[in-house]
Amino acid sequence: MPHSHPWRRRLAAITTLALLAVTLTVPTASAAARQGAYEALIRRASYGVPHITARDFGSLGFGVGYAQAEDNICLIAENVVTVRAQRTRYFGPTAEDGSNITSDLFHQKAIDDRTVERLLTGRHDGIHSPSQEVRDQVRGFAAGYNAYLRRTGPARLTDPACAGKPWVRPITDLDIWRVHWTTMVRAGSGALADGIIAAAPPDMRTAHAPAVAVSPATSTAHAQAAPTRGTAAVPGSQRPVEITGQLAAPKATAVVKARDGAPAGLGSNAYGLGRDATVSGSGMLLANPHFPWDGPERFYRMHLKVPGRYDVEGAALVGDPLIEIGHNGRLAWSHTVSTARRFVWHKLTLVPGDPTSYLYDGRPRKMTARTVTIQKPSTTRTLYGTHFGPVVLVPGVFDWTADTAYAISDPNAANLRALDGWLAMGRARSVPQLRKELDRRQFLPWVNVIAADRSGAALYADHSVVPRVTDRLAAACIPPAWRDLYATTGQAVLDGSRSRCALGRDPDAAVPGILGPGHLPTLVRHDYVTNSNDSYWLANPAHPLTGFPRVIGDERTERSLRTRLGVDQVERRLAGSDGLPGTRFTVDRLWAVTLGNRTYAGELVRDDLVRLCTAHPIAAASDGTRTDLTAACRALRGWDLRVDLDSRGAHLFSEFTLAGGLRFADRFDPAAPLTSPRRLAVDDPRVRTALADAVRRLAGIPLDARLGDLQTEPRGGRRIPIHGGRPEPGAFNMAVDMLVPGVGYPKVRHGTSYLMAVELGPDGPSGRQLLTYSQSANPNSPWYADQTTLYSRKGWDTIKFTERQLRADPNLASYRVGSNRAQD
Repeated sequence: MPHSHPWRRRLAAITTLALLAVTLTVPTASAAARQGAYEALIRRASYGVPHITARDFGSLGFGVGYAQAEDNICLIAENVVTVRAQRTRYFGPTAEDGSNITSDLFHQKAIDDRTVERLLTGRHDGIHSPSQEVRDQVRGFAAGYNAYLRRTGPARLTDPACAGKPWVRPITDLDIWRVHWTTMVRAGSGALADGIIAAAPPDMRTAHAPAVAVSPATSTAHAQAAPTRGTAAVPGSQRPVEITGQLAAPKATAVVKARDGAPAGLGSNAYGLGRDATVSGSGMLLANPHFPWDGPERFYRMHLKVPGRYDVEGAALVGDPLIEIGHNGRLAWSHTVSTARRFVWHKLTLVPGDPTSYLYDGRPRKMTARTVTIQKPSTTRTLYGTHFGPVVLVPGVFDWTADTAYAISDPNAANLRALDGWLAMGRARSVPQLRKELDRRQFLPWVNVIAADRSGAALYADHSVVPRVTDRLAAACIPPAWRDLYATTGQAVLDGSRSRCALGRDPDAAVPGILGPGHLPTLVRHDYVTNSNDSYWLANPAHPLTGFPRVIGDERTERSLRTRLGVDQVERRLAGSDGLPGTRFTVDRLWAVTLGNRTYAGELVRDDLVRLCTAHPIAAASDGTRTDLTAACRALRGWDLRVDLDSRGAHLFSEFTLAGGLRFADRFDPAAPLTSPRRLAVDDPRVRTALADAVRRLAGIPLDARLGDLQTEPRGGRRIPIHGGRPEPGAFNMAVDMLVPGVGYPKVRHGTSYLMAVELGPDGPSGRQLLTYSQSANPNSPWYADQTTLYSRKGWDTIKFTERQLRADPNLASYRVGSNRAQD
């Protein structure tokens, strides 16, 4: 739904400046550089979305780096500060837990070890090391960023977050690779960074401890906003925490205590719809990732093209040069967070009298000791490692004693395959071709893939990087004391004293230490596949996936309410029982289903809850205070069971759920996994207590208020009403925020971020897409709030893949960017 924008005059000014050739110095040269200058055509469509065309991958990277710097230079610059181990220097140590110190020590060790440099050596085949195409693109991205910074100058940046700041500096391709490596390890060693920094032998523990306090992570239910300056913690901590432990939990104990399965915080939804589920008979895809609304891990929409070699529209995380969720002319794909574990523990038997040596097949091995120093404030730590990987300390769980220590293996620490993998995904023309690339490259660090193609095939696959813990290895090598942990969470603690308990190599695996494709769940259907962050088991309930190693996920266990609702929405659509026309999907029906804003737990238990509080209108809160539930009953009775802007009482049910009130009387039935449990435990006194607690938490806020009056997103001096809800009550369209007492929910923390509903028809792809928080984080950008306003009213932007689609946009404006590489 394109419409005229006031930014056309501003874009014309940008165009005039950008057409000027920019001369800059970059530290390295590529094959593309020797062919002449970087040059890219950027066509900005409605909402500022750049469509970038270049003759080679170096120039394409230049265009991406330039456009992203125009819109989000502060976010990219902050990521570079992080991987340069300079957060404490520029932003301070961060509150009482020293999280920036932890981050800097972790990244400084990677710098000292030349971790990324070593991974960049070897065959440029995209598996053993990145291909030349991807290297050119990364170099080009850095050059494009630098070109924009050189033209504008730090003092003249319009984003107040970093204008004139000393930490906004030129970047190198190595900086981008280090950011990419941090993304790869955020679910492994990055998630355990505080435990790595804290690990020390018992006799050194007191001296070592003050730098980092290892303590439980804050729940995503009440987590702080994604960081402004100086609030980042360990690597990846700007991404909210998964309770599955699979996404960069900022505290080691949170990872250890986590269960796999349904996440309580961020995640994603995706549908792959095959020919039997669509009116046209072509494949369709819903991409609905749930990521932070602020900070460097926002998505960025773009369309990238090297004629004859690459042509993909979609989105990537800010700072990444390639599309990560999107579509080409025949194939579309999305990602959801996988439940598979990304690291394994190794229980070390220490040499008596020497706590920094361990026994391996009866022979002693000395740990490595790396002294790492950061300058501001001057801090030095000795970090310990083994041939498995770093030693990790988690007090009370994985302690370092005189007899025992624990190390981890993190296969993603050697993974720089992902950019080549996404490049290959963008070139795949069908589901079979995509499967071939997934099998060959095994590059996805911590996500599933859901895809659909023009022929009407739909794919689910968890072909992510998973440590090679087979059932046989687990049975032989997990000590008895740790078997329950593996059974319940998938976290494996292997006997580190025997070589037979090493991870080994599957014959079909891309690299050693990971499960090969033959051990990983894959499903191709012609009706549908789906995932909402539960395991692979019910990607399609008609064909359950079973028999896979526990490290990947659980089977025959209770599914999250969001998973159940996601399947229910598809099944009702195919049955024609959801109130929409027909019995199959079109793009508009898919959009309507996605933003239907049903709340599954409300549909199950609201009526029972109302009867309960009507019969017992006075209840004791958890502090013993007697609370009148009459107004709460009335609000819940009038609630429409949705999280639309006009829904009244939705916030009360959400707070009731967060207070622990959603308790079921019936048990989960593996034979009916999508309909059990479903009955409220009305005889459990904790249900009434939770409702009383919710009423007290909402003091000063009308219990029957419109959700849109309470749940908002600030943009300048405006507050934009936001629909959607939390996952705990079973909302599919997620919006996670913090309650401000007496006010409401004035800031979205994370939730639905990029939305894409695309149909792969014979005339090319068509459909709808949207970036909920808008293209730019800069409050002075014309693209700071426009898509957010559109999302508020459930609007959309159209797919603009073909030239015809793009040229039909009334707001289209073009400019060229480039650099004279004679001095590169």
